[in-house]
Amino acid sequence: MADASGVLGVSPVIPVVTIDDPQDAVPLARALVDGGVKIIELTLRTTSALTSLKLIADEVPEILVGAGTILTPQQADDAVAAGAQFLVSPGVTPALLTAMLSTGVPVLPGVATVGEVLAVLEQGLDTMKFFPAGPAGGPKYLAAIGAPVPHVRFCPTGGISLATAPDYLKLPNVACVGGSWLTPADAVAAKDWARITTLASGAAALAR
Repeated sequence: MADASGVLGVSPVIPVVTIDDPQDAVPLARALVDGGVKIIELTLRTTSALTSLKLIADEVPEILVGAGTILTPQQADDAVAAGAQFLVSPGVTPALLTAMLSTGVPVLPGVATVGEVLAVLEQGLDTMKFFPAGPAGGPKYLAAIGAPVPHVRFCPTGGISLATAPDYLKLPNVACVGGSWLTPADAVAAKDWARITTLASGAAALAR
């Protein structure tokens, strides 16, 4: 099942997380769950990312774990083999989208223009990541995109904060937002899991 609508319904915010030390993976995931956020997009931006992903998939079954920053077909295959339950890309090419779809897990391809939205629609998907949301034009741009393709639902990510998230969530074509503010680098470095739980609670309470 490639459609990601179920993924987008788990939480108003999908935490976008980069983990340097795999030992932080499980406590970080548990801190998010304790705050009411039962989903995580773990970016493949570090050499140990797949190790962290597998640890979360194996040891924190109550969280839906996905792999982000999918750039190649091989990364898509490796992420699913490690336990990823959905895949997210920052952008998309025909070859990458085909490879992601072939894994059989829900896919959230990244788009930033109407042309890219139409290309993904041609492959049968109507749920997408809008990235980079802030630099690409923010809520006004996303609202304008909704006029010609009102049935497409987005998860905008990139430059979104707790303060700006409501501006996106009130749009009819936004299902949830992605945000890195739930897991600040300094909190992870200090292993301040209680702070992450508090930030997750604030995100979970946002109205869609």
